[in-house]
Amino acid sequence: MRNHCNARFASRAWLLAAAVLGAQGATAQTAAKPFSEEKKAMIELSKRYESAWDLYQHFKAEADGGTASSPADVPDWSGVWVRGGNLFFWDQDQGELPTAKLTPEYERRLLEKIARIKQDIEYDPLSAGDPAGMPRWMTEPFLRDFAVTPQQTWLINEMANEVRRIYTDGRAHMPREDAYPLWLGDSIGFWDGDRLIIHTEQMRDGQYQRPQPHYSDQVETVEIWRKTDDRTIEVDMWVYDPPALLEPWYTKHTYKQLTNDDKALRIRYWHFSENQNNDVFQTEDGSSQFGDFTFTDRDDD
Repeated sequence: MRNHCNARFASRAWLLAAAVLGAQGATAQTAAKPFSEEKKAMIELSKRYESAWDLYQHFKAEADGGTASSPADVPDWSGVWVRGGNLFFWDQDQGELPTAKLTPEYERRLLEKIARIKQDIEYDPLSAGDPAGMPRWMTEPFLRDFAVTPQQTWLINEMANEVRRIYTDGRAHMPREDAYPLWLGDSIGFWDGDRLIIHTEQMRDGQYQRPQPHYSDQVETVEIWRKTDDRTIEVDMWVYDPPALLEPWYTKHTYKQLTNDDKALRIRYWHFSENQNNDVFQTEDGSSQFGDFTFTDRDDD
């Protein structure tokens, strides 16, 4: 029997590899885009607050504590979605370097990583089957769907089966004595009309994307999710991370709904070892390499 699943993931691996190379080649020739007035205002807003939690409380006060939701009140985010823009840029306005204002230590780490990438030396922890985690979850490719209820919203990425659970039932974060770093963090939120405001803490350290900076396990985020038209969800996002960032990093993320009239697209259970081409190992110089790599199907054992 032919393994069509392996062929599907082989194609994805090729597309991702091409996208990475394209992104790296483009960055050397591009400068950062000028910030819009809206973006400047979002940046200035974040500077008024010392922490992501303080900013989250600001939005909650503006919403008078948030709107009580019933099934009839929550928006319809059904469908199959993908991230828009350059998948490997955390900030769509960046040029060769991200727009984040990094601390000296994290700037050094970024420049060293970019220098290695330009020498074709790169290894991504995802190659070992690790989840992307948050905040990197925001940029990952593949299919997504969103399940919205008054008490919880599930933000689902097909890749590595990563499901973010946003609790909007009034609960607080986990008590500090019980908290520990999680791949996707601990997220609570509230509704302000059709806007979902989220605070996430308790995340692991990681990287925003392959050619992007690292973040520490002290990272916290605030997000505002809103469906702006029938096919678009936009997310305003602020990242606070004192060990890595000199000031909060504001970015906008966009998700686009795919046409799915025949209902053929659906989220499937994902595991990197399903594909024979995902026998990935780290070489002595720190690069990724594939074992027994092929773009062809093969018979099941």
